[in-house]
Amino acid sequence: MKVAIIGSAFSGNRGAAAMLESSIAHLTAQGDDVEITHLSMYPRSDADLNVHDNVEVMDASPLRLGVLINGGALLWRLLPPARDAIRKAVPEVGAIADADVLLDEGGITFVDGREKYLIYNVASILPALNTGTPVVKCAQALGPFENPVNRALAGIYLPKMAAIISRGAITHEHLMGLGLTNVTAGADMAFTLDITPEDREIAEASVPASFFAGGDVVGYSPSQVLRESAAKRGEDYVAEVVRHIDHLTEVMGRPVLLIAHSTRPNPDKLHNNDGPVCREILANVASPEKVRFAEGELTPGALRVLIGQCDLFVASRFHAMVSSLAQGVPTLVLGWSHKYREVLDQVGQAEWAMAASDATVEAFEERMTDLDRAKQEIRAQLTTAVPAVRETAMEQFGIIRRVAREGRIGRAAKAAIKGYLSTPAPSER
Repeated sequence: MKVAIIGSAFSGNRGAAAMLESSIAHLTAQGDDVEITHLSMYPRSDADLNVHDNVEVMDASPLRLGVLINGGALLWRLLPPARDAIRKAVPEVGAIADADVLLDEGGITFVDGREKYLIYNVASILPALNTGTPVVKCAQALGPFENPVNRALAGIYLPKMAAIISRGAITHEHLMGLGLTNVTAGADMAFTLDITPEDREIAEASVPASFFAGGDVVGYSPSQVLRESAAKRGEDYVAEVVRHIDHLTEVMGRPVLLIAHSTRPNPDKLHNNDGPVCREILANVASPEKVRFAEGELTPGALRVLIGQCDLFVASRFHAMVSSLAQGVPTLVLGWSHKYREVLDQVGQAEWAMAASDATVEAFEERMTDLDRAKQEIRAQLTTAVPAVRETAMEQFGIIRRVAREGRIGRAAKAAIKGYLSTPAPSER
């Protein structure tokens, strides 16, 4: 089976890495000789981080994707005789054309209020449509579709998907509102991430187990995205998070673990990079000796190990929240989108979500006190709910394999027809 994957990355957002690692692991484990082409927005970093023999990283950085890959795929469709030349000039197009299925692992696409990303949302799937490769949109948040431009593009392209996995009830409702018939209710692929012995070693090297010996660590995952949003409102995000952490260390008497759930090796790159904001927060807290920052580009599994050792967790990154829920850690979510709430709904934790803009120091203190009091009950709820969510998330791999199988059959039929039509009739020989 040949699989192409776009929209996720080994580098940058560790949630995207968790989806990518999960898909590689579970598709490979299901048998067959699985060959995977990872179309990466960070090709150099991802090539360095790729440890999988059956995965080839190819360059799908935004400009190359938008111009060369999409242009080459259009020519592939319009000029079949030129396909050998296109394959040599833009090998990513050949890889997409050869794939039995393209997995779109963009975590959130075709959403009102994110219109600036619509070009990328379309550019990620259009080459597959032009080369005849079926597309599965893996579990992600989509909609609402009230914006005319978003609704128009969603109405054009989403019906063309071989399958769409909705990540929660709110997304599912948005998709049903478009009248789609190719949607299956699912759960985030990152719930299927398995922790390896190597992940545990990396976690221990980053933050020694002795830091967690007291059993009272509170994890906190800040977000560069929220910092930028706060700046637009004229607010100081770093100062606000510092006040949160000072409450945890000085009033509640808890050690705090700072988690950058999105990191890049270049500290000057702020997109998909929470490292700089974490370092600035650490430099301004009242008791830095009580705060530990997990430095480096840790694997998503290593981050999950660290998060799982926390007593409580504060998540401002979506997949940091997924990891804490998957590990049964009581979590307060400071989010900005329906994508948080619909996943919390799946595990009965919606009451622990609040808009980041509402997280005043007073509100934060009150909710953390409530969370601490309710933590035993919450752990019991998560122990019951999470296995079912993981099982639901696993079902999408069956859908992927079905679509890939149908893609192979369809491709073989086309090749047979082409071969038959190109064979000269007896009278012509």
